[in-house]
Amino acid sequence: MHNIALSWQQGAVLAAALFGTGLAMSASGRPRLVTLGPFARESGFIAALYALWQLAASATVMGTSGAFPRARWIERFERDVHLPSELDAQHLVTPHPWLAQACNLYYATMHFAALGLLLVWLFVRHRDRYPAVRTTIVLLTGACLLIQLVPVAPPRLLPELGYVDTAEKYGQSVYTAFQAVGPDQLSAMPSVHVGWAVLIGVVVVRISPSPWRWLVLIHPALTIFVVAATANHFWLDGIVAVALLGLSLGAQWAGRRMLAAVRRPATPRAVLEPDVVAVTD
Repeated sequence: MHNIALSWQQGAVLAAALFGTGLAMSASGRPRLVTLGPFARESGFIAALYALWQLAASATVMGTSGAFPRARWIERFERDVHLPSELDAQHLVTPHPWLAQACNLYYATMHFAALGLLLVWLFVRHRDRYPAVRTTIVLLTGACLLIQLVPVAPPRLLPELGYVDTAEKYGQSVYTAFQAVGPDQLSAMPSVHVGWAVLIGVVVVRISPSPWRWLVLIHPALTIFVVAATANHFWLDGIVAVALLGLSLGAQWAGRRMLAAVRRPATPRAVLEPDVVAVTD
């Protein structure tokens, strides 16, 4: 599988072009273009976020130093706290080439596709809920990127522990050079795949009125399984991402409460202590 993902430079150019197009549409005075302007600007915003992610994935604060010892520590920690082994998930798919290849394809394509569909759905059907979800995505992704500046190797780069790089085995790796292990392959902790997938599930279940909305939870469940079955992430990578999602949602809730308290008008003293008028003959 060829790496068709945009570089951070290409993402930045795309973001600038979309922003410019959106501004031009909004200022055109033509009703249809004015309507499409916000959508183009929001697409530019998402492209800018993608460019930032790609940039962070291409460099870490410590190069590749310590990435493999940290991964081995995670593996030992998971065994100490009795988490199930990622090898168990791998053993379910590796005997079946078609299943392993399907997992590789899901890992490589569904994280961006599902998030994009979520944002389009919100923007078109639930515009009033869109800003809050966008803010959550920014907070979650930003927190993940900060942690990813510290390199941690994925399980697939630890074959001595029994892990198989299923994407490389079937020629489906999204990385351009299998032998050149660089920072872009050492940003496994935390798992943005899992964080975004769980976010999608939470948002759809909370916002959609459809009785079928619970089916969306298949996506985070599959993502959690796939990232382990392909040896791209440890369970702990996903656990940390979900914890960051919780912190992001909590920070927004606290921010809204504080803002509401600041904006709440002071109750007039006359209302609190009404004047008592004496009635005399």
